[in-house]
Amino acid sequence: MIEIHKLFKKAKKGNDKAFEKLFEPYEADIYRIAYVYVKNESDALDVLQETACKAFEKIHGLKEPAYFKTWLIKIAINNALNLLRGKQKIIYMSEVLPEKAIVNQNHIDQKILLEQVMNVLTNEEKSVILLKYYQDLPYTEVANILQIPLGTAKSICYRALKKLRIRIEKEDMYESN
Repeated sequence: MIEIHKLFKKAKKGNDKAFEKLFEPYEADIYRIAYVYVKNESDALDVLQETACKAFEKIHGLKEPAYFKTWLIKIAINNALNLLRGKQKIIYMSEVLPEKAIVNQNHIDQKILLEQVMNVLTNEEKSVILLKYYQDLPYTEVANILQIPLGTAKSICYRALKKLRIRIEKEDMYESN
């Protein structure tokens, strides 16, 4: 923990090596979040790089190192959405993990089911579900990242979970016939 505070202070003063050490543990998480939004490896890597650049430029504004990961996720989501807006794409969840991560048919089936199920959610609902369950963040951090009230984050999550349950039950109904 002391090491993180030292790295944080150095990074705030413009030390790029310290920033790299701070950023490195979160690269995979940021990449996965970006990939969920942009749906391809190249764009996800662009979002990851843009997130690192913006975070390095703006780290002087971050007061507490404890919020570093939350802050990075917020930047990554904004960068992904900006990239999509720039490309005028509509977000459809086509893949959750890169192809390299798929090892067997069971994983492929799960990926397809997750894609179909997540398509019923709005972007806001996807964001809440991904942050709450995929990143395992508490509601307070989800609300902070998405800049929405805590109660709204919880309501969106419950609404999204209800939609997901209905969709999964529907999928099960079709498979049992």
